[in-house]
Amino acid sequence: MVARDLMKWAVIASLFVTGLTAAYAGDVPATLAGVKVVTAEEAKKLQDSGVPLIDTRVAAEYAEKTIKGAKNVPYKEKSAKEVDFDASKDDFDLSKLPGDKAAPIVFFCNGPECWKSYKASVSAKKAGYSKINWLRGGFPEWAAKSLPTQ
Repeated sequence: MVARDLMKWAVIASLFVTGLTAAYAGDVPATLAGVKVVTAEEAKKLQDSGVPLIDTRVAAEYAEKTIKGAKNVPYKEKSAKEVDFDASKDDFDLSKLPGDKAAPIVFFCNGPECWKSYKASVSAKKAGYSKINWLRGGFPEWAAKSLPTQ
């Protein structure tokens, strides 16, 4: 009986610690339903074939350094950095995205701890864009691969 109680408390403690770790990890999910997660190399191939790359970071970050040829459409977030964020608290100008919602597009920001491109992908999906690619590793992955920047 004592061993069973100890085991039960060990499981509860483990779940509690795991929950806290997940809550404070801050990274975006590894996947997003209806959106293709791409590597920097895949994003480069898409860009080379004419697919626009959208930098969702703030204008100052874009001006400092970005992917060569990327367009800046900042995702201004005030919502929580969580999967079920409230997009009504944020500002993202969907009218600055390409008009053809069936054409492919790539979103990126500052990597897995940055939620802007994740949230932009969710917003674009809800707006009817159907070929969304998400460079989850963002600008840091692109730069680490020594791909063209400006």
